[in-house]
Amino acid sequence: MTILLISLLFYFLYDISKVKTALQMLQQSFYNESNRYLKWTIKNIYKSYITFDLIALILLIIPLFIKNNIISYSIFLIIYFIIFIINHKEKKKEQVKKPLKITFRIKRLLFTMFLFYVIVFCLYFTVLNKSTAFLFITLVLMNILAYIKVYIAYVINLPIEKITYNYYKNKAEKKIRSFNTISIGVTGSYGKTSSKNILHDILDRKYIVYASPGNFNTPLGLMRTINSYLGKFDEIFIPEISACKVGEIKKSCDFIKPKYGVITNIGLAHLDTFKTEENIQKTKFELIESLPADGLGVLNIDDPKQRSYKIKNNCRIKWIGIDNKEGDCYAFNIKYSNTGTSFDCKFKDDGKVVNFNTKLFGKPNIYNILAALIIAKDLGLTYEQMQNGVYNIKPIEHRLELKKYKDVTIIDDAYNSNPVGSKMAIDVLGLMPGRKIVVTPGMIELKDKQYELNNKFGQYIGECADYVILVGKKQTIPIYDGLMSKKYDKNKIFIINDVKEAFPIIDRLKDNDTYVLLENDLPDLFNEK
Repeated sequence: MTILLISLLFYFLYDISKVKTALQMLQQSFYNESNRYLKWTIKNIYKSYITFDLIALILLIIPLFIKNNIISYSIFLIIYFIIFIINHKEKKKEQVKKPLKITFRIKRLLFTMFLFYVIVFCLYFTVLNKSTAFLFITLVLMNILAYIKVYIAYVINLPIEKITYNYYKNKAEKKIRSFNTISIGVTGSYGKTSSKNILHDILDRKYIVYASPGNFNTPLGLMRTINSYLGKFDEIFIPEISACKVGEIKKSCDFIKPKYGVITNIGLAHLDTFKTEENIQKTKFELIESLPADGLGVLNIDDPKQRSYKIKNNCRIKWIGIDNKEGDCYAFNIKYSNTGTSFDCKFKDDGKVVNFNTKLFGKPNIYNILAALIIAKDLGLTYEQMQNGVYNIKPIEHRLELKKYKDVTIIDDAYNSNPVGSKMAIDVLGLMPGRKIVVTPGMIELKDKQYELNNKFGQYIGECADYVILVGKKQTIPIYDGLMSKKYDKNKIFIINDVKEAFPIIDRLKDNDTYVLLENDLPDLFNEK
């Protein structure tokens, strides 16, 4: 019995490790949103199903023909001890960019899987009269099919999750109705977090403002934000609202009830789940179409997808712009430097021209500031308060954030690269003096446009960077092809599988004044390694 217990110890240590990875992938796929998790397991079959532990199934044929339980237990122990050691060594080398978050939903999934084992051991000790063959084969199959086991637990828990969702939704609705808080919803294909933080830092000059933390931008995340963090003294609440499918933004707006709405831009993010560009456009406008009659929607007149949409709402609409001067608020006389941006802004309603300075980089951030200024003016901030707010906007983490690594300046744009943001990042790198290095795995979730857009990205890089470090041989082929189309020097391109490998290369390439752009950092779901 002691041998069996020890063998089960190594089995469960390995099984826990495998289940943890499967849960991490489920969580990163937004709990199988649009079957993302299942598609990932099929696409990455050598990570999920055809793995080195299949050898356990072959070797366990031996105990089936041996009546001696001690020998059978010993074989089981040896097999899983070896598998555990191999897995432990592999895990030590692995870079986890986005660790599993132990949420209540994950705990519920773990409990459901725990019940699977309770059933197996109940059968083993009762109905099957301690059948070694049954126990070993069942445990090995449950381990080999860990990703399926997690999926089955997910399906079983769906009714519970629906009840949980409705409970927290009703609670959030009651709480936000009991406050006099003004809600300002922010959505868009890119730049939501930047826009949210910019709004916060400007409106903070006059009001008590609370912005949804981190990436709490799904319906459940926003419910948690309201239920756990929003306070009765908060005068303004700025929720960032995301979506992967039609109807999801409306679902968030149904309990948030925003009075103001900002669409940053409409692009190709999450095209894999939206399927069409029209679905993306329609979904983003769910925010504007959820506003009350006295509400205000802020749109970008330079964005064709926003300008062409027929809004099904009679709320107030105001337009911002840079290229098009017909907007209600537009920027001109824009000057970029390696320390930030300055620009003049004209407010059409009173003809006032005001100069603004910010530490932020890039044209999209000017749009975000303009949208915040429209709302700030509507909420009664003075031009002086707006100027102070813009000047004091804090750099946004992982979004063109300047930081030091030894004697190298890092331009950290690691969060969720997109066609607009990646081009802007290259433009910002081009403003910098000295040697320029780009480190990137490219862009994802662009469906049939993925090759084309990453190829263009490679061309932009080729016009600016002195050296290029590509992360992931397969997924960076379009970037490589784009570089080659610009006749870029092959000797200045390095291809690696793990972003950690980039830093020793940077140390070799750097000179006295070096700038390194980290463009995108794919979640573990897209690791090639």
